[in-house]
Amino acid sequence: MRGLGLYPLPEGVVENTFSAANFYSPNGSKFSVTLSSPVTCAVNRARFDQFLAEQAQGAGAVFRLGERVSSLIVEDNHVKGVKVAKGNGAEEQVPARLVVDAEGISSRLLRQAGLQALMRDGLVYAVEAEVDGVCGVEDHAVEVYVGSAYADGFYGWLIPRLDGTAKVGLAVRRGNPKVFLERLFRVHPVASRQLKNAKVTSLVFHAISLGGPIPRAFGNGFLAVGDCASQVKPTTGGGVVFGVTCAKIAAEVAAEALRKGDLSAETLGLYQKQFMDALGFDVDVMLKARKAINSFSDTKLDRAIRFAQKVGFGKSLRDIDEIDFQGRTLLTVLRKPAAYATLAYLLGLYLQL
Repeated sequence: MRGLGLYPLPEGVVENTFSAANFYSPNGSKFSVTLSSPVTCAVNRARFDQFLAEQAQGAGAVFRLGERVSSLIVEDNHVKGVKVAKGNGAEEQVPARLVVDAEGISSRLLRQAGLQALMRDGLVYAVEAEVDGVCGVEDHAVEVYVGSAYADGFYGWLIPRLDGTAKVGLAVRRGNPKVFLERLFRVHPVASRQLKNAKVTSLVFHAISLGGPIPRAFGNGFLAVGDCASQVKPTTGGGVVFGVTCAKIAAEVAAEALRKGDLSAETLGLYQKQFMDALGFDVDVMLKARKAINSFSDTKLDRAIRFAQKVGFGKSLRDIDEIDFQGRTLLTVLRKPAAYATLAYLLGLYLQL
């Protein structure tokens, strides 16, 4: 965020900072990591988005609220603008030299641009609750719950705030995520204690794309950024850092294309090349990690977490200073014997029939 000129964030945006994480297997075994300094923070997303909106307005952007893009205007295989559904039921055509699609997970406009939509087998379905009254958790540690019994194909999380409230959620490949969340609250050997007095104040649902960036996020007069282009970490599902990183690249490529007066796919294709140069290695490592983790039975996850704790893998991670570009982080920590031993053990589990 510092590199993008977005840090420090205004007061009220950052809800908490974290320098530790506790990972729990389905039977309650625990693996802990404590870093020498905070590497991540939880943000109030509404306030964060408002901050970004103010930055954009200061640079000349105009927001049209209460209206919705209904479709693209496409002529001769070139995106020429958008059709907008207005609040009074009328429709307006808005011409544009370039359309940047940041619509999120639906990929509706992406398909209209003739590009490949998100792969359904790469999606997980999440639910997140705002809760009051968590207990027995560390203020600056994230709680993570793995295993198909509670979060098939992904993981569960508890992100505490300093006032005793928290975000609690999970995602699954199939089934009703709300049912899994209720099971986490009631049955999980650790989470059920942490949440025994918790009161749910709100509940939201959303999908997350874990399949890695789409193969083509550009066309004639068109760019796609963020969730609709699957610019999301396959391991954790985080999209803010990847999305904003790619948005910066999109802005730079778009500005140059507009300056040259050439909005062809050939020119705009530089965007795909540059964001894959920035993310490709890390995404590839994370996709392999996600595939391996998803292949583990709950019994193997129990064994893996116990082994990592036993050999002191957490100490190998103590000095890492960022967690978004995980391929590069892995290369750094593999120099430590405990990290190498843990990776070898996990590989052995993965190869077991």
